[in-house]
Amino acid sequence: MINNKKPQVRVIAKYIHISPRKINRILNQIRGKTYREALMLLEFMPYRACSPIWKLVSSAVANVEHNLNLKKEKLIISKAFANQGPSLHRLRPRAKGQTYAIKKPTSHITIIIS
Repeated sequence: MINNKKPQVRVIAKYIHISPRKINRILNQIRGKTYREALMLLEFMPYRACSPIWKLVSSAVANVEHNLNLKKEKLIISKAFANQGPSLHRLRPRAKGQTYAIKKPTSHITIIIS
């Protein structure tokens, strides 16, 4: 039997304090790109969500280099998605003794590099 599976590394960042909708618009742009293209895109995008994604991609590539002894020039981001984490519930005081609920969303980011 010949094993034709490409080696893959999966990295996950949990409980990131940014909504998954904002993260997914960035992940949609780097999905399918090479490692260098993704880092260049992330570095020059004006969004706050780029910082944790940049850290996650560079961590995944470091894991591939160290554990699987592969060259980082050949790596491609095959899958990237963000799932919704638990929302933090906060209260804001309003008029006449009432309160207003504020939901602060969190995300779980998963990136698979092959």
